[in-house]
Amino acid sequence: MKNNSINKKQTGFTLIEMAIVLVIIGLILGAVSIGKDLQRDAEYAKVKQKFMDGWKEAYDGYYMRTGVVLGDDQTAPLYMVDGRVVTGDNNPALPGIPASYSNTGNKICHGQGYAQETVGAGDAVLETVVEQDLHVLMDNIGIRMPPGRSEGQEDRYVYQDSNGNPVELQICFQWNPDRTISGAGNVMVIRGLTPDLARALDQMVDGKPDALEGRFRQQNNGTNDGEVSSQAPGIEWIGNNTYRQGGTGNLTANQTGENKDENRVALLTAHWVMDQ
Repeated sequence: MKNNSINKKQTGFTLIEMAIVLVIIGLILGAVSIGKDLQRDAEYAKVKQKFMDGWKEAYDGYYMRTGVVLGDDQTAPLYMVDGRVVTGDNNPALPGIPASYSNTGNKICHGQGYAQETVGAGDAVLETVVEQDLHVLMDNIGIRMPPGRSEGQEDRYVYQDSNGNPVELQICFQWNPDRTISGAGNVMVIRGLTPDLARALDQMVDGKPDALEGRFRQQNNGTNDGEVSSQAPGIEWIGNNTYRQGGTGNLTANQTGENKDENRVALLTAHWVMDQ
């Protein structure tokens, strides 16, 4: 009888230990999961502070040193990115800037990067004039570009999507005509954003997590008239992390895609309206 009593006590003590161990394991797993999210949030903040802000400073620095925006003509400025290759002349007898300029709106990058229309609709045509290359323009003025992926790839940045797959960001600049739904004027083009990173950056830049409002917007091939309007608040970013690259169907904000946890997350493009 005494031995049975001891065994019962020992068994009960073991069960208590096991329960404590299971609780500790649960806490550790929960901390690991939270830690991954915190690590990704920290990486997203790094994307904004060290990469995107660095490119905005480089863009502003180009304007301060040359008196014109990136790729514009210093002798006859148009305040258009890539304005040096724009064709058409002002009529001195008429006031204002004519709307009849041609060859406008090409984006200045360092190479094609993502193929057109693969990371969001509404891609502009790549400027292919060698002198209008992003790195060439910065080097000609002596502006140090922010650290990116590597030497010679300062316009690129690598991060991980929520499934752990590597993703590359690409920076370009372009001029958007009036009525462009992602913002008129000169913009920084950020290609290769996962939907969650796009929303996070939108909140960091202008505090408006809205795809059609504020200074940070989703690239779109529509215009701000008809049913699609930039004056309609509350438009979410089209796409979420449940969609995969190369998936079927159109991206939506709230529906569920066919992404599995080993797939690459679908990518988007954003426009950040510049001050000049």
